[in-house]
Amino acid sequence: MSGSYDESMTDVSSDSFWEVGNYKRSVKRVDDGNRLCNDLMSCLHERARIEKSYAQQLSEWGKRWRQLLEKGPLYGTLERACAALCTEAEKVSELHMEVKSTLMGEDYEKLKNWQRDSFHKQMIGGYKETKEAEDGFRKAQKPWAKKLKEMEIIKKSYHSACKEEKLAASRENNGKLESNNTPEAQKKLQEKVEKCQQEAQKTKERYQKSLEELDKLTPQYMENMEQVFEQWQQFEDKRICFFRELLLEVKQHLDLSTNHRFQTIYHTLEDTVSATDVEDDLKWFRSNHGPGMPMNWPQFEDWSIDLNRTLSRREKKKPSEGVTLTGISQTGSDQQVQPAKTSSSASSTEKTPDWSDEDTGANPFSTNGDGNPFEDEPAAPALSVAVRALYDYDGQEQDELTFKAGEELTKVGEEDDQGWCRGRLKDGKTGLYPANYVEGIQ
Repeated sequence: MSGSYDESMTDVSSDSFWEVGNYKRSVKRVDDGNRLCNDLMSCLHERARIEKSYAQQLSEWGKRWRQLLEKGPLYGTLERACAALCTEAEKVSELHMEVKSTLMGEDYEKLKNWQRDSFHKQMIGGYKETKEAEDGFRKAQKPWAKKLKEMEIIKKSYHSACKEEKLAASRENNGKLESNNTPEAQKKLQEKVEKCQQEAQKTKERYQKSLEELDKLTPQYMENMEQVFEQWQQFEDKRICFFRELLLEVKQHLDLSTNHRFQTIYHTLEDTVSATDVEDDLKWFRSNHGPGMPMNWPQFEDWSIDLNRTLSRREKKKPSEGVTLTGISQTGSDQQVQPAKTSSSASSTEKTPDWSDEDTGANPFSTNGDGNPFEDEPAAPALSVAVRALYDYDGQEQDELTFKAGEELTKVGEEDDQGWCRGRLKDGKTGLYPANYVEGIQ
């Protein structure tokens, strides 16, 4: 072993723990324990953010597709089966939000509290535990390191004396070979050799004695260093055990397969999808949209002087009430009812057949001259007013407009008796829309 001891104890010559200053790796491990706590907290925090982001994306996906499915062509048990996928996403989203809350509320806080209890900051930087480890090792090593330093100095002196002795002996031998060397000079060289030999012997004895004293201190040195090392082994043992327990808890929180609610979600999904009944869906569609629907078949009706108001095939919608009203006139019992779609020009009424509204009440089968009683007669726009939609409206027929709340369009016809206006969208499409679905733009 070689090297010198100073206050920093950083001058080392080998990788052994027993070398002076090599205990610093054990001290650094104590300090690293605190840094590992910070790293693990960052790890948990990042995983919690991932869980939250995934939960939000699942929830948004479920809500968006639920709305699309409700507006789509699906029906019956198959619609419920597809909707169950959205329900699964929303339920799993809730579980992942709980995972996020558990990671931050339990695991993160538990680690943070353990770190606070295990590592105590000092007034002037660093941690108390790190300083205690440094002081413990330094104290255990100091006597031996001091004696080692003394021994190194004596060893250096001994090696210097040996070098001087060798040099003196060489000069003496060279002097014997020289013919012009006087006996007095040769005697001085011989005396120099003897003196160097004595000095070398003296330093050798001191060196051997110093080594013996260092050897006597070595057992005590090893014992003291072992005690300090074991003390911080126990400290590290606690950290490793705590980390292991914490990671097992984190695993438990992340493992949704052991959560009975997670299993229930997929049992419910499987049951709902398995409950899809083809015959039941086909029967429902037949009854609601096919030959199974009821029908008011035409029957003979006597003419009566008491005119009955006809119902428009178009329904006037009032979003504020959430109900659908028929197009019956509310102005009086003797007022005639206009058809569902009325033109803003007077020419529309002039082209009606002889059985006009004046004779028979509103005729639901008035034509536009082409023989189709369900098509309106085109009319040139009588005005052009900018309006803005208050609500979403989906056109129910081909001649109706479809727009979203906030969309701007142009009103090109006055409101008829049944509350319908003709308008034009920005893309040029012209059609009808409920007058109470828009407001004028100031």
